[in-house]
Amino acid sequence: MRSVGLDLALGKIVFCEVAGGCVVKRATVREVDELQGLLGPARGKASVAVEASRSAWHVCDWLKARGHEAVLVDTTKLAQIGIGDHGRKTDRIDAEVLARSIEKGTTPRAHQLSPARRLLRDRLNQRGLLVRTRASLIVAARGIARSQGVRLPIAGTEDFARAMKDAKLDDALATELAPMIAVVTTLDAQIATLDTRLVEICKNDRAMQICATAPGVGLIVGAAFVCVIDDPSRFKNAHQVEAYIGLVPREDSSRTRRKLGSITKEGNAYLRTMLVQAAWTILRSKGADDPLVEWAHQLKRRRKGAIASIAVARRLAGILYAIWKKDRPYDPAWLAHQSADGKHVEAAWTEAQASRFEAAGRKLAGRAIKKIEPLTRSRIEPKSRTASPRKRRVAEVA
Repeated sequence: MRSVGLDLALGKIVFCEVAGGCVVKRATVREVDELQGLLGPARGKASVAVEASRSAWHVCDWLKARGHEAVLVDTTKLAQIGIGDHGRKTDRIDAEVLARSIEKGTTPRAHQLSPARRLLRDRLNQRGLLVRTRASLIVAARGIARSQGVRLPIAGTEDFARAMKDAKLDDALATELAPMIAVVTTLDAQIATLDTRLVEICKNDRAMQICATAPGVGLIVGAAFVCVIDDPSRFKNAHQVEAYIGLVPREDSSRTRRKLGSITKEGNAYLRTMLVQAAWTILRSKGADDPLVEWAHQLKRRRKGAIASIAVARRLAGILYAIWKKDRPYDPAWLAHQSADGKHVEAAWTEAQASRFEAAGRKLAGRAIKKIEPLTRSRIEPKSRTASPRKRRVAEVA
């Protein structure tokens, strides 16, 4: 199979093919369709490495449609394959390094989202952009009103435009805020339309239905979790999911020193934000019968709210992963049972470790006694030395 590297630069695509450790073909094209002469169906199958990016998704689909193996490269590990070595980094060099890594089999691979998850992620990104724009406009409108000594009505972002219609403002301020309120009204309608589309996408998705059964998790949080994780089987355990999202603490440990810092904030920032918002919803809820809510309230009493929200978000991510992987809805009784089992297992493990250490102590003590006793006897009762056979014969002759 051919080994090819593609570097997707702005306005061009750099092609490089390697065989036997030597570059056999280089080319530069403007559009992916111009690669037909290099990677067409009649050119033989190839393993093609492409750095992970939004534009790489379309290129990977194009390559798969023509029978090639598309390898999405993890951009966080580019230094491992030599990109940027010796301070030299160009599109031409990057394409060659990618091709050589494919030939050697050292390419760090990234997960390729399925088309359905990509569509869901695009919808969520659109909605997030509109929501942030609406919030910025509302904050700006309130600031303008305060500068003139007027306090606008207290209302949520969804009800701000409706509340402004009933507000009694003077003509000058109303005229000044009218363009912003008009845009907020338009954004409300567009966000509602996107929510309807998301509901249509999610209503037949088993994974999102399962995630939505957890406390604090609704349509947006469940959809964000599903479209980022995509396939729970690619993670070994819940801790890997928490680390992938960036909710685990930084660590700088060496030998006996262990230093933990703030969370890493790696991975998808939007999902991390949604999980933290869901955690705040749990912290403000009143459901004392739920073990997760009860644990969150206990944690909030012991630690600050911000620290508690991160801890709850981390645990919520692990719970969502577990119920999705087990294909069962959230059940407080099951969660309490699993937590109790975990405590029992931990207690049994601790007891077993203590018994093993005790047995090891007895073993070491017994070996010490066996080594000391012969030494003590030799000092009190020295052994009589027996003459060798040769010396005995010499003594008899004498």
